Amino acid sequence: MTGRVSFIGAGPGAADLITVRGARRIAEADIVVWAASLVDPECVREHARPEAELVDSSLITHEDVLEVYRRAHRDGLKVARVHSGDPALWGAVQEQYDSARKLGLDVEIVPGVSAFSAAAAIAGRELTVPEVAQSVILTRLEGGKTPMPEGEHIREFAKHGTTMAIFLSAARSNQLVEELRAGGYPDDTPVIVAYKATWPDELILHTTIGELSDTVKQHKLWRHTLFLVGKSLRAGGTRSHLYNAGHFHTYRKADPAARRALRAAANGEPKAKNSGWSLNTSRSGWVAARVGNWTRATRTGSDPAGADSAAAWSAVHGWQETARASRAGKAKAARPPKTEQPELELVEDQSTVDNPVRVEAAEPPKPVRSPAKKTAAAKKATTRKTTAKSTVIKAAKPAGQARRRSVAGGESGQQPS
Repeated sequence: MTGRVSFIGAGPGAADLITVRGARRIAEADIVVWAASLVDPECVREHARPEAELVDSSLITHEDVLEVYRRAHRDGLKVARVHSGDPALWGAVQEQYDSARKLGLDVEIVPGVSAFSAAAAIAGRELTVPEVAQSVILTRLEGGKTPMPEGEHIREFAKHGTTMAIFLSAARSNQLVEELRAGGYPDDTPVIVAYKATWPDELILHTTIGELSDTVKQHKLWRHTLFLVGKSLRAGGTRSHLYNAGHFHTYRKADPAARRALRAAANGEPKAKNSGWSLNTSRSGWVAARVGNWTRATRTGSDPAGADSAAAWSAVHGWQETARASRAGKAKAARPPKTEQPELELVEDQSTVDNPVRVEAAEPPKPVRSPAKKTAAAKKATTRKTTAKSTVIKAAKPAGQARRRSVAGGESGQQPS
């Protein structure tokens, strides 16, 4: 008997930032293993079945977790191993994944929203601004419990001058500032300090590399803190080419005049005062209609974001109940609908009540001979003979009781039971 282990990214903190698939796996699980210090308890309570076994991984070792996986394999259980953020980043997932595979368990990884994405969303910043930064480096400061490989140092990454997301480094902020400066970042480089992003007690601070260490110490941020560093956190950048009328792709053709203007700008030619280009009538009408509909809905309040969120969350609750009811996680084959039998028509024949008829057994039908040509006289005689035999045999019934209507002829003539 085999079981299943699902490694689930619970997201940065808020219970409703878990993915739909992740929530579904928790609802299906017989055992939920989660770190209470890193994952909001509401995320587990909201989705887990009442009878599910909950295991706090912050109180046990890797060997204890493997024992849970062995039990799952032996008893055919489903385990939801819930990690904070995205399991692909600093989640100690690989060693568990490999061990579960060796045990013969079905294993899957359900991705989650990382804390660096959540921090950027809260700050309202894009990390890859055109012509400012097109790369994001995810790393941490060396010197922690896990040694850094050779060549993976903050100062080496900082030489790229692009956006960096730095995890697990708040306790050594002085060292972090030194590494960033050594890599070439000036002191006025913007930094976003995100403490427990999306949690109820989240804290988002805007500072610079020159003031980073003092900011961290002032707010006593030692754990659950990450840093976003780079010019993209301040710059407006330039317009993306993706939605420029002069740009084409698989689903849209470029406007010729806008295309020429875009090429001229790329070659450093002076920008024309009025390019004279415009969208073709059909496309502009389509865009105007879409924008107009959205504007009307926004102004009238007919499509508020809260209603959409409530509807989506209601749908989540719907399949939660389905998953909880189905312990095996697989829907049973639907049974074919029962077909209703046609009702028999009952009639009461008063003549049989008043004058009972004696029923005699009908003669068995004669074997059918091979067809042969008949004369007109033979056909007429056969017709008279058949008509004489085709009489209605009425069975006697007790007074006042209904009977079924029966017609003799093509059948054997036996009385219905």
